[in-house]
Amino acid sequence: GFNLLLFDKNLIKKIMGLNIMDTGVFLFLASMGYISGKLAPVYNGISTSAADYVNPIPASLVLTGIVVSVSVTAIMLALTIRLYKKYHTLNIDKVYKKIREEEKKEDEN
Repeated sequence: GFNLLLFDKNLIKKIMGLNIMDTGVFLFLASMGYISGKLAPVYNGISTSAADYVNPIPASLVLTGIVVSVSVTAIMLALTIRLYKKYHTLNIDKVYKKIREEEKKEDEN
């Protein structure tokens, strides 16, 4: 994921790389929050001791992270579509070059 995000020139592949990294972090947090032999953090009448339950904070952080990740992905895809419609390429270097050319034309006028 990090390799795609850092080295690939295609904007869609950069977005995919970011999503792969997000998923890896979410899986890591979820695996660290699980403790074998503990109960789900829902009261079921079996035990009243907090030590018998899994901590619900990592799961809630993962769910919040997923929501934020989906929102950021949607915004990035929308901006990528607009860039493609304007510059007819997804290569970030070519987009940057065309933006610089536009700025030079504006400076000349």
